[in-house]
Amino acid sequence: MQIHVVQRVESLWGIAQRYSADMNQIVLVNQLDNPDVLVVGQALVIPDPNREYVVQAGDNLWSIAQIYGVPVQELAEFNNITNPSLIYIGQMLIIPYFPHIVQPGESLWAIAQGYGVSVNQIIQANNITNLDLIHIGQTLGIPAADRPVTETNAFTTQLNEQGRQEVLMLGRNFTYLSPFSYNINSDGTITELQDQLVLEAADATNTAPLLVLTNFTNGGFDSDLAAAILRNPDLQETLITNLINEMRVKGYAGINFDLEYIYPEDRENYNDFLRLTVARMHPQGFIVSTAVAPKVSADQQGLLYEAHDYQAHGEIVDFVVVMTYEWGWAGGRPWAIAPINEVRQVLDYAVSVIPRNKISIGIPLYGRDWEIPWVEGTTAQTISPKEAVQLAAQYGAAIEYDETYQSPFFRYVDENGQAHEVWFEDAGSVQAKYDTLKNYGLRGVSYWVLGNPFPQNWAVLQRNFRIRKF
Repeated sequence: MQIHVVQRVESLWGIAQRYSADMNQIVLVNQLDNPDVLVVGQALVIPDPNREYVVQAGDNLWSIAQIYGVPVQELAEFNNITNPSLIYIGQMLIIPYFPHIVQPGESLWAIAQGYGVSVNQIIQANNITNLDLIHIGQTLGIPAADRPVTETNAFTTQLNEQGRQEVLMLGRNFTYLSPFSYNINSDGTITELQDQLVLEAADATNTAPLLVLTNFTNGGFDSDLAAAILRNPDLQETLITNLINEMRVKGYAGINFDLEYIYPEDRENYNDFLRLTVARMHPQGFIVSTAVAPKVSADQQGLLYEAHDYQAHGEIVDFVVVMTYEWGWAGGRPWAIAPINEVRQVLDYAVSVIPRNKISIGIPLYGRDWEIPWVEGTTAQTISPKEAVQLAAQYGAAIEYDETYQSPFFRYVDENGQAHEVWFEDAGSVQAKYDTLKNYGLRGVSYWVLGNPFPQNWAVLQRNFRIRKF
């Protein structure tokens, strides 16, 4: 797989020819509604026809396996497909091994070096018993290069049939699914959540669900509600009991605490509550995690930050989701949602106090459209990355790429003469985030939020990592 950025006067046919790729495969993996309309600056995922295959109408896993000469079960396992009948148009599959025709003068060592695999891997894939018995013209199966294993979590607010279908389609890419959200009541009970449909889809895709608990009420995070619980040991016991009961009934594998805008004076109370939760939940096999605001120092000021004690969370819970997004928030000035330079500053602090294998970085699956000049008090419209490209095409805007933020953006003027500025994510920007994940040696990523079509992300994810499943 490669990422191509569209230049002026390029056509999809020409791009396909350049990479010796199948044009229809490019259309499918990028979900291009009109292949004749490309946008200057648009990033395209280009599948490698020898190593990757994008599911088309009429395909089944058996027919794809036949094309590449691999066992169906091996193809399914290599791509985290639990049910071979659950494949979807537009999904990119990684082929476990691909053909190489031996050329004059080639040795197994040279072939292995050329593809970045070991000689032993080629020997095992082809059942070779005598290293001298390979010959010119022989077809060898070359194993796909090793990919690092990572964990992924996806938050979802769509708990209806549409949300179920999305989880069925994308679930092979997830370690965890986090339906958003259960909320605390002041008496230690929790609100109900109609999460059965997405939990069924999680089960069908071997995805471990996490119960998300928030102090969200009346349209916002409530500091007083959090304080009522964190300052009352009896209510904490009641709350944990209610959580455990709900997790058992619904089949949750663990919990994610997304308690925000906690009063600074409740910092230690929150830490103690997490210790109590772990002491009660770990013996029963539940995972405990938290979501924390993106901080660059322990003493960072502000109600959003002060009570989130990175070092304590890193010591207490199983993993920490660092919410590295929302720099370009709906009520603020136009800016990249997750500028990579800002993300790295947060990670530089995070890895100094939290074990790297406990850090999951947040990745946004959305963009924003601001009216400009920006006026304080106005709100940007949230859009999907796919919608962003459609907007650029509709208004004839060229997409630019900010190298500092590693993020695409563009400007346009609508029918009413109103100017707009759009920041979003594309294949290049998420590749920068996955490179950062590797460079820092972190546990994984956490997506906010499903429901925003971003087909390129899943192909880029698949090309970079194997996803851990439990």
